[in-house]
Amino acid sequence: MKILSSCNLPSPPFRISALVGVLAIFATSPIADAAERPNIVLMIADDCTYLDMEVYGGQAKTPNLNKLAKEGLTFNRCFQTAPMCSPTRHNIYTGLYPVRSGAWPNHTRVYPGTKSIVHYLGDSGYRVALSGKGHISPRESFPFEYSNDFSKNEPETRPFFPNLKKFIAQCRSSETPFCLVACSNEPHSPYTMGDASAYPPESLKLPPSWVDTPATRASYSKYLAEITYYDWQCGALLSLLDDFGLRDNTLVIVVSEQGSAFPFAKWTCFEMGLASGMIARWPGKVKAGTSTNALVEYVDLVPTFVDAAGATPKDLDGRSFLPVLLGDASEHKKYTYGLQTTRGIINGSDAYGIRSCGNARYRYIRNLHPEATFTNAVTRKGGDGKANFWVSWQDRAKKGDPHAKAMVKKYQQRPAEELYDVEKDPHCLVNLIEDTALAGVRKELSTQLDGWMKSQGDKGAATEEIAHTRKANFNRNKKRKKN
Repeated sequence: MKILSSCNLPSPPFRISALVGVLAIFATSPIADAAERPNIVLMIADDCTYLDMEVYGGQAKTPNLNKLAKEGLTFNRCFQTAPMCSPTRHNIYTGLYPVRSGAWPNHTRVYPGTKSIVHYLGDSGYRVALSGKGHISPRESFPFEYSNDFSKNEPETRPFFPNLKKFIAQCRSSETPFCLVACSNEPHSPYTMGDASAYPPESLKLPPSWVDTPATRASYSKYLAEITYYDWQCGALLSLLDDFGLRDNTLVIVVSEQGSAFPFAKWTCFEMGLASGMIARWPGKVKAGTSTNALVEYVDLVPTFVDAAGATPKDLDGRSFLPVLLGDASEHKKYTYGLQTTRGIINGSDAYGIRSCGNARYRYIRNLHPEATFTNAVTRKGGDGKANFWVSWQDRAKKGDPHAKAMVKKYQQRPAEELYDVEKDPHCLVNLIEDTALAGVRKELSTQLDGWMKSQGDKGAATEEIAHTRKANFNRNKKRKKN
């Protein structure tokens, strides 16, 4: 097999860190020989609550993803660890949980020497590209072949997907397997893409944790339109694969990323913040029209891709769920984990650390700074100019609306511990932490969380205190101040 020179990607200097540890070692695996190695395409939304997607029963029309689900496997219980854009993407590409990799606040970076999917699949002869939103650092840990086609091209763009077409054509002609990560900017605010007229505000059903105001409905309408736009982007890339005759030997996975920027989703460890939609298609390997309740995490994607490529991942935090994809297993993990730091995000509380552990039915949340007020971009004074509805929630609360008062308080003032039955209460409205019948569940999940934090070198409040030092521009800003 001829490998293009761009496949010979240099590895960054290797350094052992107290938190990173030995990153990964690969051995040849009998799972797949060179002729069977699939191409891999991963499509990622931006701030999308999965229950808002039609494919998961939501109101945003997703015809392309509906079709993909009929052709593949739908995951009902997929999770990311840190519900913000930057740590989520570092988590996906490294196969490491955020504190261990060094990338736990937003706008972050991994520790020097950390490897990513580019190195792991590059070692197996793949070309690895990323098109669209990056939000990862430093470049030496993520030496993708970069382009902007997926996020910049619109239906009327000509020529359409020029860089992606060139990349795929080169790989196809040289018989080089490829991994393409396609990252949308939707439905991240501001909500400007898609046709909002398809979603009349007055006709929409709001989540039970929201306050029903005209401003909320207006933003929700525009946000749903952006989900449909993301669905179009996914359909366009799937059509491109068909144009090149690559459908049968390509593992396609589409995910919704963390929840939306509306309250009780992104920036939180509530279920709608950590849960994600995920659909996988691999003709002849993944059974069409199926679904699974297996618990999987974004940290499992890299080892799954490496496994599918025929290598054996070692010393990553994630674990391959290839057996679930192939129909050889119905379960994967017993627990999933989450963390959130507000230090360094726009209008974020100086310190409001959150940690979480969930199983198939319950989610336990530990708020490290319950005495503090939880704030972020949405709650800034005067509201978020990109989606200004929070002020209307506050106004309703001040006027005595009981639901508005309860939701504003629940979002910004939280107890030290929370426990939710996410099977019955996916929007986490009823805190069961004092329910004596669930004392055993509380202890189990709390103990599991303690063990996970210890394994990651996560010291809780002390780790939150140094979160700002993990910002991608931290050293640069220090040098500027000295100058």
